[in-house]
Amino acid sequence: FMSGVNFIASAFDATLPAYVIPNPRGGNNMLGFVTSFSGIAMVVGSLIVTVLPKPKDRVKVIFLSMLFSLSTENFLLAFSRLPLLWCISQFLGWVFVPVMSANQNVIMRNSIPSKLQGRVYACRNTLQFFTIPIGLVFGGFMVDEVCEPIMSKAGSNMNFLFGTGKGSGAALMMFILGVLGTLMCIIFWNKLKKYQYTEE
Repeated sequence: FMSGVNFIASAFDATLPAYVIPNPRGGNNMLGFVTSFSGIAMVVGSLIVTVLPKPKDRVKVIFLSMLFSLSTENFLLAFSRLPLLWCISQFLGWVFVPVMSANQNVIMRNSIPSKLQGRVYACRNTLQFFTIPIGLVFGGFMVDEVCEPIMSKAGSNMNFLFGTGKGSGAALMMFILGVLGTLMCIIFWNKLKKYQYTEE
């Protein structure tokens, strides 16, 4: 599940510059300003984790936080044309990442014997993060070779949804990533919701 999250998140990282920079309200400086809100969100999310009570179901928290992040950010960006909404979407997309990460680490640290944690974490990190370069390549390819050509030939309905000109293909890609992220979270949750994690 987390390798899928990282795949979609890294495809998003490749798509965001192609979305913001060509926009008339965008540009390089605006891209830097928008991406700074992900850092602000991570700080706020880390503070939220410190004050939240211990959840009854950490697995559910992981899935719900990623469902919120992967759907809200991508869908807002896909249909918005205002820098303020871009900043809000970045904040919403990242604010619950520390919540997910904290609960994941608690599960692993409490479930895995200390003498095995090094090997298990190494294996976990390999499986969780190997999709990042794949997602970066996928995102760039989809924007340049698939989505931008589609939007350049699109009719009025597609242009109404995702805009016109360069960058509209990146907006379409944001929508695709939102759909993929939402479906992935729902499918994995339906398969794993019977898993019971209890803390001693």
